[in-house]
Amino acid sequence: MGQLERAQPLVGIIMGSRSDLETMQEAAKVLDELGVPYEMKVVSAHRTPDAMFAYAESAEGRGLKVIIAGAGGAAHLPGMTAAKTTLPVIGVPVFTSSLHGLDSLLSIVQMPGGVPVATVAIGKAGAKNAGLLAAQILALQYPELRAALAEYRAYMRQMVEESQP
Repeated sequence: MGQLERAQPLVGIIMGSRSDLETMQEAAKVLDELGVPYEMKVVSAHRTPDAMFAYAESAEGRGLKVIIAGAGGAAHLPGMTAAKTTLPVIGVPVFTSSLHGLDSLLSIVQMPGGVPVATVAIGKAGAKNAGLLAAQILALQYPELRAALAEYRAYMRQMVEESQP
């Protein structure tokens, strides 16, 4: 991957609690497959708001280009992060036992005009898509990543074609 492999983290993956890790690892797996450097941290909007603000405010200065924020329940992490940075923020609604992630989805997707959060599907599929969306954003700057994404799509197409009955 050349330039990307030598780069400092370009994507920040944050989550509201350690219990979100199983979901958010799907974003990390995609970024690993594509050779995109990232960092991963637990940063709670409710339990460690000062740390969350500091993370969001320092992200661009530390070289991050995109933030993926996963949260469940009230799910304020993506929106509050977006309020403190101009970097693109991708919100991942984490599945919850009480409302099956619908609470998370609605909390993330209903941002007021002027503070956008790109929102993906609930759960692991959403986290995987968040990783892909972050890579697509970065591919605007990194041609080798565009090529890796094209290969990824070709592989998915091949898997579907080979699975025909």
